[in-house]
Amino acid sequence: MATATLTAPPIISPARLSLRRASASKSATMMIGKGAAKYKGTKMRAKKLTDMIEAKVMEAKQVCEGDKRSSECKVAWDEVEEVSQAMADLRRKLAKHEDPLEFFCSENPNIDECVVDY
Repeated sequence: MATATLTAPPIISPARLSLRRASASKSATMMIGKGAAKYKGTKMRAKKLTDMIEAKVMEAKQVCEGDKRSSECKVAWDEVEEVSQAMADLRRKLAKHEDPLEFFCSENPNIDECVVDY
């Protein structure tokens, strides 16, 4: 009988992690600064994702202090990766001039998140 071998995701080096964090923060600032995000809610989401990335990185560092190969450590870095991917998806949509709130705001223009911010 064959057994499946599970491989752990690579542990992200502190240097690579710092680059990711700086990139996420810079991306949120660029999205807001360049006006790529049309609606207030989209800008709020970019800021929230940036803050979440920073918080998850700090959490992962704390969890991994004792044993960098523990399952808890791997889960913590997976969470960092998931939030980073959400930020990358938002960045990609905005680069194509596709504000994720476009459809929602066309139906609900009076909601605070749908304020057009230039």
